[in-house]
Amino acid sequence: MRSRYDVVVFGGGTAGAPAAIQAARLGASTLLVEKNGALGGTTTVAGVALPGLFHAWGQQIIAGIGWDVVLRSVREAGLELPDFSRWDLPHYMLQVRVVPAVLAALLDDAVLASGADLLLHAMAASARWDGRSWRLGIATKEGVREVQAGCVVDCTGDADVVGLAGLPRRTNARRQPGTIMVRFGGYELADLDLDAIQRAHDAAVARGELHPADLAHNPVGKFLRNRGENAIHVTGIQGGTSEDRTAAEVAGRRTLLRILRFLRRQPGLERVTVDAWATETGIREAFTIDGHATITARDYTSGRQWPDALSYSFYPIDVHRPDGDGIDIRPLAYGTLPTIPRGALVPRGSHHMVVAGRAISGDQEAASAYRVQASSMAMGQAAGALAARCAATGTDVIDLPIDDVRADLRAHGAILPGDVVVPSPPTTRRPVPEEIP
Repeated sequence: MRSRYDVVVFGGGTAGAPAAIQAARLGASTLLVEKNGALGGTTTVAGVALPGLFHAWGQQIIAGIGWDVVLRSVREAGLELPDFSRWDLPHYMLQVRVVPAVLAALLDDAVLASGADLLLHAMAASARWDGRSWRLGIATKEGVREVQAGCVVDCTGDADVVGLAGLPRRTNARRQPGTIMVRFGGYELADLDLDAIQRAHDAAVARGELHPADLAHNPVGKFLRNRGENAIHVTGIQGGTSEDRTAAEVAGRRTLLRILRFLRRQPGLERVTVDAWATETGIREAFTIDGHATITARDYTSGRQWPDALSYSFYPIDVHRPDGDGIDIRPLAYGTLPTIPRGALVPRGSHHMVVAGRAISGDQEAASAYRVQASSMAMGQAAGALAARCAATGTDVIDLPIDDVRADLRAHGAILPGDVVVPSPPTTRRPVPEEIP
């Protein structure tokens, strides 16, 4: 690790890895700092191995660095892509299944091949702007080490560096529940009396042995058909501090144990197994920045074309109710293509700083949609381009000529707002498969 970099990126998840790769490919000396032992964040460590959405209404709207690595990981693992022309399918059927271990390995290769330095098992300890550059403390296994940076990119998901720099952050009074990703096995669905298990579940909830939201309010039959995958709510948790994350991890694993013990008491499920689980409980929201622009649900659902837009986003409004009482999903109207403005990536009062991922400036409903992996990858690549140009020119991020940044992104495969034209919808609809894979 050097003592000075043009760009330092904190957080190597879905936003941070593309940010570091883009900055390095544009010639910036770049350091990527990740607290875990693998890159990929939500997709790998938190086990949501279904990144999306890269396509809208049958058109690709997000490409570039993140898409390239995802595509390579699909081919490497021998998997198949969804039929993206089927825009009429539910959104979850157009997400891309990946193997987390393969994706993490390919992200390592892409970061290092870009020329960026990579530091795992480390995180931000301090951040101070001295009027000319950032002085950053990095907590490593050997102690706190200081580096300087011309520009800093916060992709921690919680705006950790923003907070350390003393800049304001926002949080919602009632945050959405988390999810621990798990996959159960060891049973045959045809052997189960689902009605009896549902009655047993309801009785267990009444006795307090299960929490009402443990199965994310899914019927037992649906939960078991999906093998429990992405179907558990962990309520009452926070995610912005180490204490909060500790409580969230403990709560997530306790939820897993409650469900496992309940299932093993049911006829036909005595030998149920935990075939896969994520080491981290997934956090949907913690802190967001106070940006130069704030994306509202109205902005998002109307497909507002921001004048400084740098990427598309596409996903339905997807609010997991804070009390765990189900999910509020609101699909977008046909042809809607939401955009992400530069202003939402730049904290007010900051210098030479940019944020990407779920912590950008937006309200809870809008964030429930743009927080997903593909949108974060596009934001991350945009943040990397902004940071590289900021470091090279000394111009603050918010003042960079937007057309220059767009040209950098297009040169590296990104799709920019205005590049996509949505065709008129067909007059007939094809049947939607009844079973969800």
